[in-house]
Amino acid sequence: MDDAQTPRRARDLGLVVGSRAPGPLNAITDVAGVRVGHTTLVVGDDIRTGVTAIVPDQLDHRRALAAGLFVGNGHGKMVGSTQLAELGEIETPVLLTATLSTFRVADAVVTHMLGRPGRESAQSLNPIVAETNDGYLSDIRARPIRAEHVFAALDTAAGGLPAEGSVGAGTGTGALGFKGGIGTASRRILDEGTVGVLVQSNFSGLLRVLGVPIPAPPTEHPGNSCVIVVATDGRFDSRQLSRLARRAIFAMGRVGADFAGGSGDYAIAFSTAEPDGPPLPEPALEPAFAAVLEAVEEALLNSLFMATTTTGFAGHTKIAVPHEGTLRRLRS
Repeated sequence: MDDAQTPRRARDLGLVVGSRAPGPLNAITDVAGVRVGHTTLVVGDDIRTGVTAIVPDQLDHRRALAAGLFVGNGHGKMVGSTQLAELGEIETPVLLTATLSTFRVADAVVTHMLGRPGRESAQSLNPIVAETNDGYLSDIRARPIRAEHVFAALDTAAGGLPAEGSVGAGTGTGALGFKGGIGTASRRILDEGTVGVLVQSNFSGLLRVLGVPIPAPPTEHPGNSCVIVVATDGRFDSRQLSRLARRAIFAMGRVGADFAGGSGDYAIAFSTAEPDGPPLPEPALEPAFAAVLEAVEEALLNSLFMATTTTGFAGHTKIAVPHEGTLRRLRS
């Protein structure tokens, strides 16, 4: 393994997932109005953590967006999940962080949203905050995330290609025996529609790249949990979005997830479409299902290929997937 290898996305390595066309950036930000921001905390030898914000601009003029949730395995601390499932909507940006920082992030999101124009009389708000456990590479008990870190991720959220790999909420994560992180991808659907996804990968199993197993070195902490955020401009209702979220979890199996009992595997899907008509008919879900499966698989690979070897808490190390070794194995 060459510690100096340059992070590269799957497509930059010649690895193409599926047959459907990505959007221009091959990212969740291909869905118009969706922005992403990160705050990355690397402090001393022991802190490797952060915050990632997925911000739909449509919430600036609408109280909520249609959304759906699917829980592959509920060993997690997702704030806001019950109301999301009950009402089929999100009222805030979606924030990702580390397990024991979830509650500080949720409080900061509430502060941020109550200060927004039009929220002056709000007496209830349902923040959406999800997490994975980065305690192998970061001193998770330190709970270093503060409100200013959350505000920075929200305030700097931008369009364009988001940073991937060991950034934001993916700074200290590990997946499939290697260094995990943040990854994103997109696919075109329907005539003019797009599905975009962003993942926080931190789960166990045996990595598979386009179906080929890539063994990892032995590790005492294989990683657990995965959060997947799906955005689309398709006019789907909350029930349909829950079906898209289910396919997002299914896609984890394509890269080798073992769906361990200690894993918190959550997928959230939301639509930015204006609610100015009926939802799209059921047959329109078929291309969207396929788009989600391909985009999540590629985003998960990007989260690994864009990550860098990281040493952190207690001297623990997670190595990046070796690009050249992977390509040799695929060629053979």
